[in-house]
Amino acid sequence: MNEKLPTALTIAGSDSGGGAGIQADLKTFQAMGVFGSSAITAVTAQNTAGVKEVIILSPKIVAAQIEAVMDDISPLAAKTGMLGDAAIIETVSRKVEQYKIELLVVDPVMVATSGDMLLELEAVGLLKKLLLPRALVVTPNLAEAGVLAGFPVESRREMEAAARIIREMGPRYVVVKGGHRERDADDLVYDGEEMSYLRSPRLTDKKVHGTGCTFSAAITAGLALGLSPNEAITRAKTFMIKALQNLLSPGQGALVANLFIFSKKK
Repeated sequence: MNEKLPTALTIAGSDSGGGAGIQADLKTFQAMGVFGSSAITAVTAQNTAGVKEVIILSPKIVAAQIEAVMDDISPLAAKTGMLGDAAIIETVSRKVEQYKIELLVVDPVMVATSGDMLLELEAVGLLKKLLLPRALVVTPNLAEAGVLAGFPVESRREMEAAARIIREMGPRYVVVKGGHRERDADDLVYDGEEMSYLRSPRLTDKKVHGTGCTFSAAITAGLALGLSPNEAITRAKTFMIKALQNLLSPGQGALVANLFIFSKKK
């Protein structure tokens, strides 16, 4: 009899460079012992230096991918990454509601590490209105938290103020990622009652590609494995610290997290 595997779904864009997006998500799921499935929202021509071109897929094919996966594999948890435009946000939100996906992690991808925009600005309002209320966990970085909250976010006080505002939009847990802070890489976790920080020293001053995707995917994998949200978030932070200690340089631009270390034999 076949063993029932923990399963997860990523709904995001494809990164031809392999360091972020769908590719990073699936590698992370695998590293954490979770079977990964996917629904691609966009095809990007990018590498470690930047994004060359982006093609947003039709809402119809995005919906069809989600339906195909949910009707057969029925993932235990799901995450969203790059959604691209308003039509896809509407489609994904509708499918999340249709299939009653409760263990949902929303990574509100808006800007690539290179600075390239990955979400139409007019779609941000729909993200707030339709998708965040359905999220169990939302994981904005400082820039994304600023867009969602409506003011620049840099200091701890600003992180905490933004977390309160974003929590009011509907997600159960808000994780404001501190990876872009200068002095440390502490992440703020807010559940509506308690503010806590996941501590981490800054491990590198170099540009690293795909860390947000990897972190949110690690949280999703933890939820698929049956961990509580707090346990999944904490384990994902530990996972990231280990993955960032020995970074990879596959190209001439940004570095990427090292997920090979999780498959090495002890």
